[in-house]
Amino acid sequence: MTIRIGNAPCSWGVEFAEDDRNPTWETVLKECSEAGYKGIELGPVGFMPEDPAILGDGLAKYDLELIGGVVFRPYHDPDAWDDVLDATHRTAKALKAHGAEQMVLIDSIAKRRAPTAGRATEAEQMGKEEWVAFRDRIVESAKIGSEEYGLTVSIHAHAGGFMDFEPELERLLSEVDEKILKICFDTGHHSYAGFDPVAFMKRNVSRISYMHFKDIDPVVKAKVIEDRADFYDACGRGIFCKLGLGDVDFPAVRQVLLDAGFEGWCTVEQDIDPTLDVTPLADNRYNREYLESVGFK
Repeated sequence: MTIRIGNAPCSWGVEFAEDDRNPTWETVLKECSEAGYKGIELGPVGFMPEDPAILGDGLAKYDLELIGGVVFRPYHDPDAWDDVLDATHRTAKALKAHGAEQMVLIDSIAKRRAPTAGRATEAEQMGKEEWVAFRDRIVESAKIGSEEYGLTVSIHAHAGGFMDFEPELERLLSEVDEKILKICFDTGHHSYAGFDPVAFMKRNVSRISYMHFKDIDPVVKAKVIEDRADFYDACGRGIFCKLGLGDVDFPAVRQVLLDAGFEGWCTVEQDIDPTLDVTPLADNRYNREYLESVGFK
């Protein structure tokens, strides 16, 4: 059995391709390699070069494998569907060009949900018709990735979107065929949402095709919940901490994966706010060394 550890551009503060605060894509590849990783995600489509020859040379230069990519778009907004489709196809083409297998779908931050991140009982819920349309957009995107491009497509719950809390994730999974939609399980977002990551993994590990490793500072989490802070405020306060310093039990996560015979990539995502005093190279070397210390090799 082989579990491989990769990283992602969001660990360097890259959330949106057009953000002028982003480091260069070459810096991300270089520092990812220097931190001891062998795999990297695509990041938001448009951040890495979409010319396969240019990105291929960069990956080879730093001895990195492209793992997968994320379609982080507003699936909750029917008026944004053209943008969602564009990102779906562009991401899938880039992954296919480099032999990557994992395409992850994430409903991006919604104005109606960001204010109640981490507070499931207060969050606005979709009505039946809105939910069905939302679900069907996810399904169409998943079918494009799985049937047109031959990728493994998974859904990722994310704080501040409409696919956030455990009941929403479980509802979607119960309504969509496993053949076209797996789970990319993010340990940190599940904790931020107020649920137990390890318990969820034990129940659903057979459907997990890909992992995102993120940790949550329990002191910051308790304070932002108490203060009724929104998602952006929580990020600014540093809710996403280095691995092993938060409330996610990574040794237990590892054991669930081992018991299930999981094979594949687990990608570190220490989301950072680039406006803070951050040290992504040092942090990601630390994260790699921490994972090795608890048995991930």
